[in-house]
Amino acid sequence: MTAPSVSTGAAVGGQTRNLALATAAFVISFWAWNLVGPLSKYYTEAMDLSAGQKSVLVAVPILVGSLGRIAVGVLTPKYGGRVMFPALLLLTAPFVVLLAVASNLGSYPMMIVIGFFLGIGGTTFAAGIPFVNNWFEPSRRGLATGIFGAGMGGTALSAFFTPRFVTWFGYTTTHIVIAVALVVMAGVCWTWMRDAPSFVPSTEPGLPKLVGALKLPITWQMSFLYAAAFGGFVAFSTYLPTYLNDVYDITDPAAAGTRTAAFAIAAVIARPVGGALSDKFGARTITAISCGGAALLAVWMISKPALGSGLAAVDFIGMAIMMGLGSGSVFAWVATASPVARVGAVTGLVGAAGGLGGFFPPLVLGATYDATAHSYTIGLVLLVVFAAVACLFTLFGIPRKHDESEEKS
Repeated sequence: MTAPSVSTGAAVGGQTRNLALATAAFVISFWAWNLVGPLSKYYTEAMDLSAGQKSVLVAVPILVGSLGRIAVGVLTPKYGGRVMFPALLLLTAPFVVLLAVASNLGSYPMMIVIGFFLGIGGTTFAAGIPFVNNWFEPSRRGLATGIFGAGMGGTALSAFFTPRFVTWFGYTTTHIVIAVALVVMAGVCWTWMRDAPSFVPSTEPGLPKLVGALKLPITWQMSFLYAAAFGGFVAFSTYLPTYLNDVYDITDPAAAGTRTAAFAIAAVIARPVGGALSDKFGARTITAISCGGAALLAVWMISKPALGSGLAAVDFIGMAIMMGLGSGSVFAWVATASPVARVGAVTGLVGAAGGLGGFFPPLVLGATYDATAHSYTIGLVLLVVFAAVACLFTLFGIPRKHDESEEKS
């Protein structure tokens, strides 16, 4: 399962086409995965939800999308991305429609159950990393996985367009449109996507492969760092509409969605930059900058910078950039430091950790919100501590190897 050599125009064309298809599939699946966050205000008003109930509803798809990556990371080396992408997209589609049905019925328990299965959309990441790795040589994997990872921009599209689609087309029709888009993308992937020439289906049983990945120190080290970087992005991009409503009294879902989309776009742009910078300067350096920068920006966020002056926007966009850089650098590190035969399993585990890193903050924020002061101070302090510890761990907790990529000049 080594990457093919890029010596022919056909190989280069295959790289470009398959990277583009994988990224597009990742975008639409992440849009579906993040449907609940942009519409949380609708659910709150329709079902009179408390802050705790709302945070659980937002967080449930994140949980399944995280843990499901473990299974997808093991299955992808066996079946290949060309099978896994269409399968995951088709499995997600019916639950997008059922989410609208549950909401129209006003059933909170049903929405929790449907939100659980909606999490399937978040597992495509674990199919994409080994798929892209097989198409690119090690010296270009940081940039390639960064470009693929930019597909998390589906959260930006969801934040910006989903509330507007509801206004333009209606609530139920919006869900049908997104479900159809998932089915169409599945057909496109099945028709034009191909596994790399070097891809050989793994015959190793899944459980031993998973156990083998769990024994690797790199798995645990990168899981912690990805929980800090990508987990922070997921938490903010899903909970930000609620945060803006509670702290800055932005009650219009479209206005909150626009700001959330700007946050997500900044992270999306920064992710491939983080991968490319890691190829040049080393993943350790870029990851440390990411975590340290996020800690400092979270300290500023506690002071509730003014919205009208643009200071709040600078703070949030800066946070998005830090988290995007870190998301790209961590998987550049995974791509170069993991044994080739274990990349899929390691990707699944690290991706799961990243998603779980986004599962708990909304719950913590909902539980610690001070409604009287309109403040999330306790939750933000915990973010500062977590990001600072991740920065120190990056610099001093992970042993340096003689051939570490960052030692390149």
